[in-house]
Amino acid sequence: MSEKSTRICILGGGFGGLYTALRLSQLPWEREQKPEIILVDQGDRFVFSPLLYELLTGEMQVWEVAPTFVELLAGSGVRFYQGVVSGIDMEQLRVELEDGREIASDRLVLALGGETPLDLVPGAKSYAYPFRTVTDVYRLEERLRVLEESDLEKIRVAIVGGGYSGVELACKLADRMSTRGRFRLVEMGNQILGNSPDFNREAAKKALESRGIFLDLETKVEDITSDSISLEYKGTIDTIPVDLVIWTVGTRINPVIKSLPVKQNSRGQITITETLQVVDYPQIFALGDITDCRDVTGAQVPSTAQAAFQQADYTAWNIWASLSTRPLLPFRYQYLGEMLALGVDNATLAGLGVKLEGSVAYLARRLAYLYRLPTLDHQLKVGFNWLTRPIIDALSK
Repeated sequence: MSEKSTRICILGGGFGGLYTALRLSQLPWEREQKPEIILVDQGDRFVFSPLLYELLTGEMQVWEVAPTFVELLAGSGVRFYQGVVSGIDMEQLRVELEDGREIASDRLVLALGGETPLDLVPGAKSYAYPFRTVTDVYRLEERLRVLEESDLEKIRVAIVGGGYSGVELACKLADRMSTRGRFRLVEMGNQILGNSPDFNREAAKKALESRGIFLDLETKVEDITSDSISLEYKGTIDTIPVDLVIWTVGTRINPVIKSLPVKQNSRGQITITETLQVVDYPQIFALGDITDCRDVTGAQVPSTAQAAFQQADYTAWNIWASLSTRPLLPFRYQYLGEMLALGVDNATLAGLGVKLEGSVAYLARRLAYLYRLPTLDHQLKVGFNWLTRPIIDALSK
């Protein structure tokens, strides 16, 4: 391709992919060097996953948490293709989509997010509800509506996984269902939130306990049926009646990524350099869940949203640098702390020397995520809605 027609193709519209695309569109390109930027995702909406839980409690609306790519990219110069990636030619930097379209590029960014594995336990694929996408929220919301409109005295819910998603879901749903919900959180390890700061873990324990959520630690799921879950604890299997099972455990690498002829770790994550380039393929960059990433200090980079945010800035800069004969920057990850929603109007926050819990932490979390929303236009719309919604709600009563 000529210099004027340089094309950058980004696969995946999650935190890594979308923010890379937006950052690329904002960099100081020479007029004759400004590239064509294409973003590809199988869905039509970006999902700000840390706020996905608020949809279940009505604290936020779908348009706030999951705006469309068309809306977010309007005026940016970035072109959006909705489609499923079926193949990648690493040598030719050519992408194939399931609908037959092909995209050739000069720089390729791999940011296809992970998938929730539901085939690890018999019955999970048929009866457990994952929680990762807006579609997952719709399915879960419909199931909750059916249960809440039933004549069940108690609604029995088992949430598999005592990590961030499991704990936040348990607290949000417990607040939604109040005394009608009966919850248990199932975790294979000996504690919840194994990678969290002690302050956040203790706050989460208090939040779970105050809501009467039962913890099954060191417990493995053996089987799931339409109305029961079988749990193994220290060699003994117990089958417990349930009305709903939510699965939050594990991330599976996209099969297209796993099939690539690149260096990968045992989990299928791509090994990348400290400049976020795929080993042996300097024109291909990768970030997010699919990467085995170490920063310039040699430290392992976690597969979290805040890591993807930071990787996106470096990826965009390094692509710009590689096309304008400037030096590439080695990635340096900065841990900014951790925030967890622990029910309605309740959260915990620890990091950068600050420790907060309760409604103050909830407000701080809201403001931090408002700042992190993808575009200024979306930030203003959401911020205005947050300011005016309480007034509108009060007037409508």
